[in-house]
Amino acid sequence: MSWEQFQILAANGIMWVAFACFIIVALRNGISLIQLLVAAWVFVTRVRPSEGARDLWHRYADLALPITVIAPAFNEELSIVQSTRALLALEYPEHEIIIVNDGSKDSTLDVLIEAFEMEETERTQIAALQVTEVYRTFHSRRYPNLLVVDKENGRRADAANAGLGFARTPLVCIIDADSIIEPDGLLRAAEPFMYDDGRLVAVGGAIRIANGCTIRGGSLQKIGIADTMVPRFQVVEYLRAFLMNRVANAHMNTLMLISGAFGVFRRSTLVEMGGYYHDTVGEDLELVVRMHRHLRDQKREYRIDFVPDIVCWTEAPAELDGLDNQRARWQQGALETLQRHRGMILNPRYGRIGLLAMPQIVLEDVLGPPAELLGYLVLPAAALLGLLDPMMAVAFFFVSVVFGCVLSLGTLALEEQQLRRTPSAKDLLRLGAAAVLENFGYRQINILYRLAGFGRYFRNDTSWAAVPRVGLGNN
Repeated sequence: MSWEQFQILAANGIMWVAFACFIIVALRNGISLIQLLVAAWVFVTRVRPSEGARDLWHRYADLALPITVIAPAFNEELSIVQSTRALLALEYPEHEIIIVNDGSKDSTLDVLIEAFEMEETERTQIAALQVTEVYRTFHSRRYPNLLVVDKENGRRADAANAGLGFARTPLVCIIDADSIIEPDGLLRAAEPFMYDDGRLVAVGGAIRIANGCTIRGGSLQKIGIADTMVPRFQVVEYLRAFLMNRVANAHMNTLMLISGAFGVFRRSTLVEMGGYYHDTVGEDLELVVRMHRHLRDQKREYRIDFVPDIVCWTEAPAELDGLDNQRARWQQGALETLQRHRGMILNPRYGRIGLLAMPQIVLEDVLGPPAELLGYLVLPAAALLGLLDPMMAVAFFFVSVVFGCVLSLGTLALEEQQLRRTPSAKDLLRLGAAAVLENFGYRQINILYRLAGFGRYFRNDTSWAAVPRVGLGNN
């Protein structure tokens, strides 16, 4: 091959890469725009829920199914007492709390025993779904509906399975131990099950960032916005994920993820499926994908729903040093799930899940991150070298960065119009600024973190990447 032929081949290759990156990013953002419009339609046309907890209680107290709240905990000594108090304070007619101490190396178990006057008790599992050993169980002398399970470390999925084996109620709620549910959140989550004909198997709820909020005694006293930018950027991200993506996908019956921070499930369905897979770092995504697969293989009618009015508050990484591990783990979990369930992708047997939802995950988690990063590098370089019309590079900037700003601001406007959880006009302006600024640096850094998740996946790195925390109410 001559040098001239090589140059032509390289130029054509660069052009094809540039066009592919442009198409992938434009398609991904186009889907996000459709999701935003669908979510807006859902909010406009829905029947608004009751605003007061008292009204909810009078309406549903006699209909609410008993529920068990399972909170896996590993090294959560900073926030476990506040989180447990919040769970005990939930306004629900009949609920049990199971805290699963997953072999914590800190004082998580000790502070629980001291704070809630725990004493060792005998409790038999109905189903042993975990793969590690359960050491002891404790019940509280002060709170008869509080159970603590102490077990060998097996990571979050195994801990959730252990708690699931001790649960005896028709519904179970799986949450993160560093999360706080609003007092009426459990009742709102259970409401869809009260009118269900047996098809509903899971309900997810909105997650919000607790950084900057005032939390005392395990309850949210005042909603606030963090002083630093990294948590603010995450507020905008979470709004996009829950008020745009989840609402739209639930409306189209293609919801593929219920956050591990908060989800309500029919216990019988989880036990029938064998609980969570313990050998993945993305157990929440894998569980819902497998749930779709399991129920469609059995040709059963089912629904997986999402209620945006449920608010669960969770601590987010306050610095980039903690964010990198979290995002790499999320990316690795998505790739593991796609590999495990690759037979569902574009498979008509799985209906809209196989033909729409699974390809969307491929677009978002496999093609999207490298395409966007390559686009930032290749399109400007190709334009400078005269291989590409400079307007193509401008168009890529528009569909990636400017369009990203529009989506974030649109989601923020939707939240303010429908839920009004931002406390003041000043905080709304601060979030609006974050919605714009995140596209200039923070978004690109996140792509690098996600690409690190590709590396972890290909290395088969199953180690747990911890996220530094300062404790609820301390940030």
